[in-house]
Amino acid sequence: MIQVLRAGSEKLLENCAAGVFDDSLDPARTREFLADPRHHLVVAMDDGLVVGFISAVHYVHPDKPKHELWINEVGVGRDYRQRGIGKLLMHQTLELAKELNCSEGWVLTSRSNASAMKLYESLGGTCGSDDDVMVTFRIGIA
Repeated sequence: MIQVLRAGSEKLLENCAAGVFDDSLDPARTREFLADPRHHLVVAMDDGLVVGFISAVHYVHPDKPKHELWINEVGVGRDYRQRGIGKLLMHQTLELAKELNCSEGWVLTSRSNASAMKLYESLGGTCGSDDDVMVTFRIGIA
């Protein structure tokens, strides 16, 4: 079952399959994330177990006529990969973007991540040029 979590549904995240999230969930951060109406967490559930998720943020921009959706992370538990869960999560997330009146959604990945590339292309996603790069800045880390 695919579900969009809202504030108050943090308890659903207490039981997650191995490899869904990179790190342990912090209850205070989870509450903060879900309390923010621009933050979105879409989860795949299997008999009460979270087996996959997408986190996303919709935002406004001064020169864009509509919201945009940035898909921050897609994760599926190790034992649940290659079953179409990522595709179901993406479908629900893109439907959410439509409900939020977003003009587009975007996600970053590595061209070497064959599974992600196949998933995004199967959903009609298009890639930028070969020189597109994501630059990361570590803020406040010595």
